[in-house]
Amino acid sequence: MYKTAWLPRTLLALLATMLLLAGCSSVEIERYAGTTPRLDIAEYFVGETRAWGMVQDYSGEVQRRFTVDIQGRLDGNTLVLDERFTYADGDTDRRVWRFERAGEDRWRGRADDVEGIVEARQAGHAFHMRYPLEVRVGGRDITFTMDDWMYLQPDARLINRTAMTKFGVTLAEITLIFERRAETKE
Repeated sequence: MYKTAWLPRTLLALLATMLLLAGCSSVEIERYAGTTPRLDIAEYFVGETRAWGMVQDYSGEVQRRFTVDIQGRLDGNTLVLDERFTYADGDTDRRVWRFERAGEDRWRGRADDVEGIVEARQAGHAFHMRYPLEVRVGGRDITFTMDDWMYLQPDARLINRTAMTKFGVTLAEITLIFERRAETKE
């Protein structure tokens, strides 16, 4: 008789290998060194910025749409970003980021709803940070790993793509387009 006891172990080993390889296949920020226009988040976000975004689930279906109004200011060596979210369903939310410059192209960030200190880097036209974030889903709180990339475009718009992962599997993606507001003249 033909035995298939090896099949579950083989599939498990194959799945584990695929997850390990997926975790190792991330692009390094240095890949963007020397690209233009150069992004410095302190220069980009000081003042008023607006973003339009959406959250898509693992299948690509849009689950939420939103806008974010951001007030950015420098407080010494710290960039403070006060983000106010308005969702299409009327919900609102707020997050205040504090980023301290830790070197020419390095930042340390924190926010009340983010666990610990976030190490972030910028190179050329790109900015990257990865951090844990607790999100309410279906009545319970789930901590996701947010893999957050920003890319400055030649027209001064900023595109932000964030993968929301759990156990190395991308369960949702967030896309935002940022635009700086023109300064008001009196």
